[in-house]
Amino acid sequence: MSEELRYTLFGESHGEAIGVVLEHLPAGLVLDWDFIRQEMDRRRARAGGLTTSRIEADQVRVLSGVFEGRTTGTPLAAVIENGNTRSGDYAAARYLARPSHGDYTGFVKYHGFADYRGGGHFSGRLTAPLVFAGALAKLVLREKGILVGGHILQVGPVRDEPFDPVEIPPALLEALRLKDFCTISDEAGQRMQQVIREAGQQLDSVGGMVECAVTGLPAGIGREDADSMEGQIARQLFAVPAVKGVEFGLGFGFAGALGHEANDEFYAENGRIKTRTNHSGGINGGITNGMPVVFRAAMRPTPSIARPQHTVDLRTMENAVLEIRGRHDPCILPRAVPVIESAAALAVLAAMGKLEREETNP
Repeated sequence: MSEELRYTLFGESHGEAIGVVLEHLPAGLVLDWDFIRQEMDRRRARAGGLTTSRIEADQVRVLSGVFEGRTTGTPLAAVIENGNTRSGDYAAARYLARPSHGDYTGFVKYHGFADYRGGGHFSGRLTAPLVFAGALAKLVLREKGILVGGHILQVGPVRDEPFDPVEIPPALLEALRLKDFCTISDEAGQRMQQVIREAGQQLDSVGGMVECAVTGLPAGIGREDADSMEGQIARQLFAVPAVKGVEFGLGFGFAGALGHEANDEFYAENGRIKTRTNHSGGINGGITNGMPVVFRAAMRPTPSIARPQHTVDLRTMENAVLEIRGRHDPCILPRAVPVIESAAALAVLAAMGKLEREETNP
């Protein structure tokens, strides 16, 4: 009987280590460490002014669930050590909640005992073990002919070319995966990088959007209820720090469309049913229809900026001014694509496990 994939992230930004526990990975999966290291490197910060100056090695150490290079099927635990921390940057502002960050809500929920350094458990640092988990999910999906890939669609006012939602070649997804700055248009990528550098020079940050696609998915995965395919993917995406909006296919464009413009007409080709357009993003009634699943995730500007901002001292309940120190990304988009892909891969693999379980136990 197949079991639904589950994972738990643990650790804090400035703790000894961060990590993940994965349950119900299939036994016998070969860990392709070249692929895994490439995925981890895609998320790592780099020099050049586009990302934080906190550069970590992000070396993954597997503690359990792997024997002789293959998964055992038992819970897989992995850790990534934190080696480049400067906790003193946060001491002076311990009780000054960063605007739009998880500082205040975390303080309330955990009664002031949460690790505040670098955002603690609320930090984007926790996306490193998420990418490791996503790499394993991608390896499982790859064996089934399913690929997950994405690109930076937008940074500030600059937009990349979108995917052709009807036909997304595997070669394009692989080429994007290997790019240092993954846009379809290199010219758009150069303009995006300029926008990011200008935001950093102005002690500010900038948001954007990632477009992602899942290809090779058969029809019939998902449900018509709260476990719709959109719902399962969106649930994982909204667990990623900074994701504030998700749309599938035409998304919010449906609001201004007529029915004949929005509908995807069916046709048969070589024994397979396809659609001539893909406004629905590969999903009808919460269930995959066999076309590429295409969605976009909007990501807010990094809340931690060096400009003076108004806040509250949580000890005294008095108004205060905060000037943030530390090392922060002026834009998270250059590192966000593998994170969004990983969330989608984990959601799809979990949905496939649910389907197999339903078919085994109708």
